[in-house]
Formats: sequence, structure tokens, C-alpha cells
Amino acid sequence: MSQVQNRYSKIYRLKFIGIAVLSISAIAMNMTTPTADQILKNAEQKLIASSVIADIDITIKRPRWTKNMSLKTWSKGANYTLAYITGPEKDKGTVFLKTQNEVYNYLPKIKKTVKLPATLLTQNWMGTDMSTDDLVKLTQLTKDYSATVTGNQIVSGRECYEITLIPRATANVLWGKLVTCIDKKDYIQMKVVFYDEDLEPVNTMIASDVKILGGKMIASKMVMTPAGKVGQSTTVVYRSMAFNQAINNTFFTKANMPNVKP
Repeated sequence: MSQVQNRYSKIYRLKFIGIAVLSISAIAMNMTTPTADQILKNAEQKLIASSVIADIDITIKRPRWTKNMSLKTWSKGANYTLAYITGPEKDKGTVFLKTQNEVYNYLPKIKKTVKLPATLLTQNWMGTDMSTDDLVKLTQLTKDYSATVTGNQIVSGRECYEITLIPRATANVLWGKLVTCIDKKDYIQMKVVFYDEDLEPVNTMIASDVKILGGKMIASKMVMTPAGKVGQSTTVVYRSMAFNQAINNTFFTKANMPNVKP
């Protein structure tokens, strides 16, 4: 090969290498991690609906006993939630209502409706390890927290983004910090660790059994475990879900509670 041909061959190889490097760089730019807010917004879209109707099984485990409950629930936005207990038999017909910031309980055995303190929204609900406020506000993370992608985790066999959330100064939230893990494929919240104001872990929620319910790919099982409490947990399993059904606001009223049927 002549010197001229050899020189052109080197130039061609350099150009080829340069094009290859630029192509790899372009691919890498397209595969960059989305921002924390983008990830959270995608996850919130999984949970947001004008209304949700669900059949739920709850198992409360304590070191010396286990309790099983089943419920039918209706919710509309963040302000209205109604739950009708379908089992066990001794609790059947009990109705729980959250409307705006008011909370009521209907007791069928005495046919009486009792207004409960609004602080119940931040307390453990019906003996579980979960509060109504916690579950509702998992759809408002971008509003209430500043978020940062802080790593990766595998949760229930799914690759997840790990995101650390710090409350905004104006947010009305109970927790000093949240660390959530969101599935990279379907943007499902697979894990949340709740921290108190001293940044000590309080509860850990882990999700699993991803399936299609009501036309949405979601985790159908959640297990909440309190920190430092051996043998204690609450498991929530969604048996069925329906989204965006029309529900009149009058359904979520104190007067309607005795009339609710599953």
C-alpha cells in the first residue's frame, strides 16, 4: 500500500471512530436518568383518578394475634373517602367516612354516627399501621416535597429509582423525610420509608404482586412494617379496582352513611 493510500486509510478509520463515538454519545444522552420530579409525576399518574372503587383485604399482624378484615372503599379526589367493612361478621356494616377535614364512623349495632377528631387522619387507621393521610398524600409528593434521585434499588424483583424527598417549607406533612423506590419500567411505587422529624425511620412500606387492575398496571399488595416492632405489620391486598366512575358528592355525606351497601 502506498503512503498516500495508507494516509487516507488512517483518515477514514479516524472518521469512522469519530462517528462511532458521536453515535454512542447520542445514545447515552437519550438514556440519561429522568429527573426526580419527572419520575414522581409519572408515578403519581398511576394513582391519580377522578374516583377509585376498590375491594380490599387487610391483615393486621401483632406478636400475639392476627386480625383479618375486608372492605369496600370509594374515594373521590383527595377530599372524599368512604369505607364499608364487609368482614369479619362482628364488624360488618361499620362505615368510615372522610369528607374534607371531617371524619365520621357509623356503628350499625347501635345505629349511630360518631364524629371523630380530625387528628385521626394522621393516626393509625382502625388498628392498622397505616394512616388515611399517608395513603392519600402519596399522590401529592411533587407538591409537598423537594426530590432528588439518590440511587438505585431492586424491590420485589423490579429495578427502581431511589428518590429522597425533603418536605417543602410550606407543606403540611407529618414526616421529616421520605425515601421512595419507583419502578423504572412502569413507574410504580414499590417502596416507601417514612422518617420522623429527627430523621429516624418509622415505617417501611413494600409493594409487590404487580398486575393490571381496573385497566392500570399497579402493585396489588402492600406491606407496612413499623421500625423496631418485631412481629408487627399490616398487609393490604387489592382484589379489584375501578377508576374514574361517576360518584355524586352526596354519596360522601354523614346522612348517607347508614344507607351504604357494598
